[in-house]
Amino acid sequence: MRGGGDTVPEPSDEMLLGRFADGDATAARLLTERLGPRSYSVALRMLGNRAEAEDVTQEAMMRLWKMAPDWVSGQAQLSTWLYRVTLNLCVDLRRRKRPDALENVAEPADGAASVVDRMQDAARKDALQAALDQLPDRQRQAVVLRHIEELSNPEIAGIMDISVEAVESLTARGKRALAAILAGRRDELGYEHG
Repeated sequence: MRGGGDTVPEPSDEMLLGRFADGDATAARLLTERLGPRSYSVALRMLGNRAEAEDVTQEAMMRLWKMAPDWVSGQAQLSTWLYRVTLNLCVDLRRRKRPDALENVAEPADGAASVVDRMQDAARKDALQAALDQLPDRQRQAVVLRHIEELSNPEIAGIMDISVEAVESLTARGKRALAAILAGRRDELGYEHG
């Protein structure tokens, strides 16, 4: 070959799952490193609690391992399946919790920011999480997947098993609701008027 050598393409999620089903522990590690952070990120934004997000991610990955031998290639993307399982676990957990229990843990502070900036950033994150917690489940799911996970509307439609138009509607209604919830807090959160 010309150039700088051979490059081996990354194995697909499905290939790794198949290898895991055949007993390859390395494939499980690679798939966990690839999909685990995505599941955790969604769970954290849906629940606002690190420990619960870790539990949900662990349960979602356990379900992935259990279904590995029965996976039918081509039916859905593995990441789509995992997002759907993660969202369902979050909804189930939220239903079991008291709706008024806010157990938010602030993000770790960036050492370069001033104390005031860190406090302002923490207040904004807490306010966003509290506002997300007030949205109906489907709106929160759409907003988290679109604006925090930055997935496309067709990807979200596949994950939520709804039309692209329904995703657009849920996202728009969720954004309007968030704006209304946070409207009276612009000064408190340090946002300029304009």
